[in-house]
Amino acid sequence: MSPTRVLVLTSLAMVAFAGNSLLCRLALKDAQIDAASFTSIRLISGAAVLWLIVRARRQAMDGSGDWRSALALFAYAAGFSYAYIDLPAAIGALLLFGAVQVTMIGYGLSTGERLVLRQSTGLVLAFGGLVGLLLPGLSAPPPGGAALMLGAGIAWGVYSIRGKGAGDATSTTAGNFLRAAPLAVGLNLAMLPTDRPETLGIACAVASGAVTSGIGYAIWYSAIRGLKATHAATVQLSVPVIAAAGGIVFLGEAISVRLVIASVAILGGVALVVIEKPASR
Repeated sequence: MSPTRVLVLTSLAMVAFAGNSLLCRLALKDAQIDAASFTSIRLISGAAVLWLIVRARRQAMDGSGDWRSALALFAYAAGFSYAYIDLPAAIGALLLFGAVQVTMIGYGLSTGERLVLRQSTGLVLAFGGLVGLLLPGLSAPPPGGAALMLGAGIAWGVYSIRGKGAGDATSTTAGNFLRAAPLAVGLNLAMLPTDRPETLGIACAVASGAVTSGIGYAIWYSAIRGLKATHAATVQLSVPVIAAAGGIVFLGEAISVRLVIASVAILGGVALVVIEKPASR
């Protein structure tokens, strides 16, 4: 895959990831839809669009995806939806992708990678930023929502790691969505939402599933094959920034000094860990 193609696909995927945060927060902040319904509509819409794409390409679905990846996808989607009942888009994206990076870095360490002093310093800095963000205070995020988003980030990290060894990106993503959709329907039935979703909430869930999730994840699965694991982690640092900008423009959200400081610490610390030092000549 050419570097230009990798760059374009990666950029599109990052915008899609940020779009998920904005769509979910827009739908849930004013109770336009409940979290369980948003999750099920999102995954069903994603599964339907991806299935149509696979069919249009005349690709086989046999053996595409697996239940472990589907479970990780479902855990991410459910935790993500419930977290955004309380969290602003920017804080949610920062917690999500901070947890993603920690998961991917932890996986690297477990497979034999070692950290130099610069990387260890970055890890401590990122952890300190996360602790600072979560400490009690007027601008601290709700602890329940924060915990759910951290769990969603771990699940998405697992999903990304498993995607590195996947087959065809689109059919694999479609297979995972098709397996995750019944799990989301089961969640919806178990929660028994009493309020009927509003049109805006349904539209946001469909857009999140069909466009920014289904197509977005297929694009990411394609792009990640042209990226080293460290580079794949690095580029995702742009998502909280994109989500924060979108939250200001589209949702009228404010950015606190605490969030800015925590963002610099977390994203800067993770960057120290995952960005490779140029080789000396």
